[in-house]
Amino acid sequence: MKRPTRKCCWKVFLRCLLFCVFLLCMIYICKVGIYPRRCDVRAVDPDHVKRAKSFAKRVIRAECRPNFARTAMGDLFGSRYSTNMSVFLRKQDLSETLYQYSPPFGFPRYTELLEDILTMMPEDGLPKRLESKSCKRCIVIGSGGILRGLQLGSVVDQYDIVIRLNNAPVTGHAQDVGNRTTIRMTYPEGAPASKEEYFVDGLFLTVIFKHADILWLQALLKNETLSAWNKLFFWKSVVERLPLKPNQIRIVNPLVVKETSLDILRYPAPRHKRWGWEKNVPTIGVSALVLATHLCDEVSLAGFGYDLSQPDASLHYFDNLCMNAMNLQPMHDITEEKKLLQTLVKGGIVKDLSGGIHCAFCSEHQSEA
Repeated sequence: MKRPTRKCCWKVFLRCLLFCVFLLCMIYICKVGIYPRRCDVRAVDPDHVKRAKSFAKRVIRAECRPNFARTAMGDLFGSRYSTNMSVFLRKQDLSETLYQYSPPFGFPRYTELLEDILTMMPEDGLPKRLESKSCKRCIVIGSGGILRGLQLGSVVDQYDIVIRLNNAPVTGHAQDVGNRTTIRMTYPEGAPASKEEYFVDGLFLTVIFKHADILWLQALLKNETLSAWNKLFFWKSVVERLPLKPNQIRIVNPLVVKETSLDILRYPAPRHKRWGWEKNVPTIGVSALVLATHLCDEVSLAGFGYDLSQPDASLHYFDNLCMNAMNLQPMHDITEEKKLLQTLVKGGIVKDLSGGIHCAFCSEHQSEA
């Protein structure tokens, strides 16, 4: 057998080196992010603010209808929507056969690890003060720039359950988004770094997207440091400590994400790909909204509605990123999600307080904003 020459070995070494450099560059790009454009904050029409506040007050003052959201979702989607699903993962939910897909749609290979984690989490439901309410109102607060200047904070704080997403801040924005957080629904990379965004009576609800997310949660609960190797599997740095007690931490039942994606949105089932992603992973926001219909009797939303036709509009209420930054993300089908949200809002199942999905308080020519 002919031995490889020094020249051949050198070529192989160079190829491996170039591949490693390329891989490191990709990791750096993912961790730093590429959002070259910044958008100026636009003034909000005072009359529009008045209409939005008036509409929101009418919604919160209306009579709460027990089981309304679950019943309406069941009527709309039939067998594609479960009317008796637990939104928080419990020990009794862990089953290899129940979770046939990998995260975020299931945990087929991690049941033992999750059982250990759930043992460290003494509670798996809503706090008793909320669970005992005969009719609960939820509002899911998105991160959309449409919230800036609407002054909906005082109405948001009147909801029984306020669900916030990822690292969207309350501090400095309470007038627009309120100052209460009942549930912070996020994943490791999205968890707020500021301790001010965690509340002594709030829940931290984790969405598991990958094996490293489970290890991160385990390290948090054990007050341990995540290994340098495991940190490589996150696209940005993650918090290593949370100012919370174990009884404040929950895990999203992956069947909520599966139901949102494969059943309601009818995305294709997950399949192995050598490169890139299929757009079958729903955003945290849409998953949170479906979760809210299981958790609460009446559901509202605010801060939703990415309008890709206005690339220079503000993406978030808390920064100056432009709407066109959404074109850089490869995982979510924003167009299909908006169609779903429009169906829910126009059908009266969910109320849109900020008007980004369907504006019930806008003038006629703005009603499809």
